[in-house]
Amino acid sequence: MPSNSFAITSSYEDIWLIDGVRTPFADYNGVLGGVSPTDLGIKVAREVFKRTGLPPADVGAVVAGNMAQASFDAYVLSRHVGLYAGVPAGVPATMVQRVCGTGIEILMQAADMITLGKIRLGLCVGTESMSRNPIAAYTHRGGFQLGRVEFKDFLWEALRDTAPDLTMGDCAERLGREYKVTREAADAFACASFDRALAGQADGYFDAEITPIHTESFELEGYRTRGMRLPRGVEELAHDNHVRPSPMEVLAKLKPVFGGVQTGGNSSAIVDGAGAALVGSGDYVRAHQLTPLGRIVAGCVTGVPPENMGIGPTESIRPLLDHTGLTVDDIDRFEINEAFAAQVMGVQRELGIDHARLNVHGGAIAIGHPLAATGIRLSVTVARELKRSNTKLGIASACIGGGQGIALLIENAD
Repeated sequence: MPSNSFAITSSYEDIWLIDGVRTPFADYNGVLGGVSPTDLGIKVAREVFKRTGLPPADVGAVVAGNMAQASFDAYVLSRHVGLYAGVPAGVPATMVQRVCGTGIEILMQAADMITLGKIRLGLCVGTESMSRNPIAAYTHRGGFQLGRVEFKDFLWEALRDTAPDLTMGDCAERLGREYKVTREAADAFACASFDRALAGQADGYFDAEITPIHTESFELEGYRTRGMRLPRGVEELAHDNHVRPSPMEVLAKLKPVFGGVQTGGNSSAIVDGAGAALVGSGDYVRAHQLTPLGRIVAGCVTGVPPENMGIGPTESIRPLLDHTGLTVDDIDRFEINEAFAAQVMGVQRELGIDHARLNVHGGAIAIGHPLAATGIRLSVTVARELKRSNTKLGIASACIGGGQGIALLIENAD
């Protein structure tokens, strides 16, 4: 199948993913359910500076992403993340929205600005509170009509694409039928995701990319103090808490949600969380004698029919490989977002990806999918895995609601 001719590809010659960190991902309405996504973003931004020792004053731009308007000051989320992380007031901030691909888009936008010579160092943050999605009404500002008072669950309604009038789960079921994914196969994929994530927790793999969360305050001289508070009796959140033993016999008992193979057990977990990364120019990296996670080689974003949104990674990975002269066999590790088992399995089968190279520490089915933060996690995880396995090339990719795909190629810095 030829690559999408409308795909937008970018090459990056000397741009580096310096380091990245994320919060633990916490189950919907759980430990992080009361925390603003702005404060989650501030936490990881502060942590990435702490880990690297780099001064926030060196940042030339803040690029942040968030999907849900989950607090009343959401308009200025990106600005507050930068300011409370110590970035100078004169540094501009922008908000990015590319649904499930937002986190990867953030990294690409920072890389683009470095390529254009506008900045040397970018602060990239993706943050999401799925729990704080509002119960919303859009038609009542002029008053209520008799019998026509209507409030809806933003989170649930946002999962439906009103163009094809299909939910994202329905789109996954379409791929499941096209690629002949059985319920047993979907559950087996989910079981493997949980098992791999459990192994990653047991051997400490995730510890290096996670910052534990505590109740704390974020001060900024001359401005109101922000912060986050965990529920009473909770001292710390240190690990992804959706990760749990999920054997086949347990998964098999769950009822389908969309009338096919997808259940709550083999679909991405609804969680809250945030991730941050620093992206820098080669000159900046060498001047500070840094050992970065990896080199950002190239990226691609493309569109697909809305009803086939789940196949988006295929249609972004193929042009990316064509653009760089590589093949699927050249890529040592893939981190492809597990929105739904049938969806990611369709991508896997279409591209011919060996499961041994795909989401080797588990994926969103086990870990969770906080929309704007996921792409940061995928990219940082694949860069770290290349170092761990002493391999060379990795791709982070995601399907995108509305019908898009995005992919990022990263090379081991060692």
